[in-house]
Amino acid sequence: MTPMNKTLTKLFIAGLFSLFTVQCQTQNSEIEGANNNDIFYAPEWSKNAVIYEVNIRQHTSEGTFAAFTKDIPRIKELGADILWLMPIHPIGVKNRKGGLGSYYSVQNYNAVNPEYGTLEEFKTLIKVAHDNGLKVIIDWVANHSAWDNPWINQKPEFYKKDSAGKIITQFDWTDVAKFDYSNKELQDSMSAAMEYWVKDCDIDGYRCDVAFLVPAKFWQQTRKKLEEIKPVFMLAEMEAQTDINPNFQEYFQNAFNANYAWGYHFLSHEIAHGNKTYSDFLLHMKNNYAEIPSDVYKMHFLTNHDENSWNGTVKEKYGNQWKKWSILNYTLPQSFPLIYSGEEANNQRRLEFFEKDPITWGDTSLYSWYRSMNNLKHEMDCLANGKWGGKTEVISADTSDNLYIFSRKGSTSEVFVAVSFSQKVEVFKSKLDFSNFKEFTSEGVEISNDKFTFQPNSYVVLTKKN
Repeated sequence: MTPMNKTLTKLFIAGLFSLFTVQCQTQNSEIEGANNNDIFYAPEWSKNAVIYEVNIRQHTSEGTFAAFTKDIPRIKELGADILWLMPIHPIGVKNRKGGLGSYYSVQNYNAVNPEYGTLEEFKTLIKVAHDNGLKVIIDWVANHSAWDNPWINQKPEFYKKDSAGKIITQFDWTDVAKFDYSNKELQDSMSAAMEYWVKDCDIDGYRCDVAFLVPAKFWQQTRKKLEEIKPVFMLAEMEAQTDINPNFQEYFQNAFNANYAWGYHFLSHEIAHGNKTYSDFLLHMKNNYAEIPSDVYKMHFLTNHDENSWNGTVKEKYGNQWKKWSILNYTLPQSFPLIYSGEEANNQRRLEFFEKDPITWGDTSLYSWYRSMNNLKHEMDCLANGKWGGKTEVISADTSDNLYIFSRKGSTSEVFVAVSFSQKVEVFKSKLDFSNFKEFTSEGVEISNDKFTFQPNSYVVLTKKN
C-alpha cells in the first residue's frame, strides 16, 4: 500500500471502503468475460503455509536480489513457505517521494528495478527459492502507476481524469496516477503484464496492492488467464465488511484466496494499549468470521511494511504482549500467518519507507519462537489454512469473562488454546480430558489437575496427535 496520511490510514485499516463502492460497481459492469464456471481454489501447497514478506531494499545492506538470495536457506530453515516480494519494478522519478521513492510507484510493469539487480538475478532468486521448497509471489500495483510510466504519454486514456481532463491521483498519493478500468485495453495490458511474470519467470502468484480499488471482475478474468499457465496463489490487500462494501464477495469468487485481517490487527493493537476490550474482540470475531467464506485465508500479522514504517514496531504496538497475539495469529481459524523482514531478528526500528535503511541482523533470540510456531503450523493438520483447517469450538469459561478459550480438531491432531485478556488473575476449571495432551507453550499459566490459573495477559497452548 502506498503511504497516506494518518486519518486515511485508520479508515483503510478499519476496512472503510464505502468511498469506492459506487466506483467499483460501475467499473465491474464495464468489464466483460470475467464470469465463468471455473473454480480456482488456493493451491494445495498453500494449505499449511506461512508467508514471509521480503523488503528487498532494506533486507540487506546491498539491497539487491543477489544479496537476498543468499538468505533464502535461512528463511527456509526458519519455517517459511511462501516468499512475498514487495514491488520489484522500476520506481518513478517524476513526483518521487524521498530519495528513492515509493516501491508502489511503478514506472514499468515488465522490468525489474535496476537498483535491485538484473532480470537474470531475479530469475535466479526464484530458482533458488524453488530449489529450497519455497514458493514466490510478487507485489502487484494495479490501481495506479508512476507519473513517468510510458503509458502516461502513450496511453493517456488508461487514466482517470477530473472534469478538466487532468489525470488524477488518489488520497495524498501524489507520486502516482490513478488508472481507469473502464478501458478494455488497459485491462488487457495489465493482465498481459501479470501473465508475463508467471510464464517467463515462474513466479507462483501475487499479493495485490489495494485490491478493492480495482474492479473484482478484472481480477477474475486475470486469474483465469494465470491458471491456464499454472496454479497460482492470490492475496488481496483488502478486508470484507458487508455493511460497507456489499459486493466484497465478488473478490473471492475465482479471484483471491486470501485477504488481510486489517480490522483484527488494528483491534489487537488497541486492546494491547488498553483502548479496546475483550468484548470488542468477541464482537469482531463474530462479525468478521460471518463475512469471510470458509475457504478464504485471513492473513494475520504483528507487523508488515506499512505497520512498521508508519504505525510502529512490534514492541511499540504490543509491548510484552506480542507472544500472546502471535499465538492467536497462528491458531485462529482460517489464519495465514505473516512474518515481515527483520521481525524474527527483533527489529525495533521503524524502517524508512523512501530511503535506504537496512535491517540490523544479529539478534537470533526470537528464531526459536518463530521456528516452533512454524513447525506447529506445519505439523498440526487442525491448524491448516482456510477450508483445510480443523473444526473450531469456542469453550465457555464459567468463572471468567476475560478468557478466550478454544479447541481445533483435525483428522490427526488437536490443539487447545487459552488466552487471558484480563489485568487480574483468572481461573478456568475444565471438564475436558487433557491426559493425552502435551504443553506446547505457556506463559503465566499454572495447571493443577484440571484447574488453570492465569496471570494477566497469559496464555497456554496444549497439543495432541491422534
